[in-house]
Amino acid sequence: MSTTHLQYILELLGTLVFAILGALAIEDKEKDWFAAGFMGFVTAIGGGSLRDVLLGSYPLVWVGDVYFLYAIFIGVLMTFVMHKQLAKLRRTFLLFDTLGIGFFTVLGVEKCLQLGVAPEIAAIMGMFSAVMGGVIRDTLSNEIPVIFRKEIYATACLAGAILYLVLHPYLDRNLTLLLSIGLIIVLRLLAVKYKLSLPSLK
Repeated sequence: MSTTHLQYILELLGTLVFAILGALAIEDKEKDWFAAGFMGFVTAIGGGSLRDVLLGSYPLVWVGDVYFLYAIFIGVLMTFVMHKQLAKLRRTFLLFDTLGIGFFTVLGVEKCLQLGVAPEIAAIMGMFSAVMGGVIRDTLSNEIPVIFRKEIYATACLAGAILYLVLHPYLDRNLTLLLSIGLIIVLRLLAVKYKLSLPSLK
């Protein structure tokens, strides 16, 4: 399997997992199936769509490739069918979510660079790609978005994006990807395990 094919499969899997996380977000809010499906949809495609709109990159990824819609549909359907089992796997999905934000951050940076965007903007857009779907999900479900909590979340994505920008002119692409995604995963998991956070404004 080529690197391109593997990357594509990982993108689809990440989209599916984000759709599940979105659908599960309103399990305690007595909403109907359509609401859960919509939440899964916006969680999965919100960050990438916002990035592409801001960059003027059309068509949007999910508009140009129907398999992303299929991945979202399968993720939402799995939530309906296996709701109790998936709800018990929240800790496992924390790992998947962390893998997802790492992967989508770096892919977002790469896409921005391909479009000729300045590196500083590419880093921010990479972070947007990873976290804005979750921000939209939390906002719609009347929760405080995770990036406004004390957890290290978006900061980890920004750190990984910056590392990618520093390394990619000098190292092999795959190694740069692994190191950048690895940094995001390590920072996020350490923050959760040891309850690390950035200093308060006060």
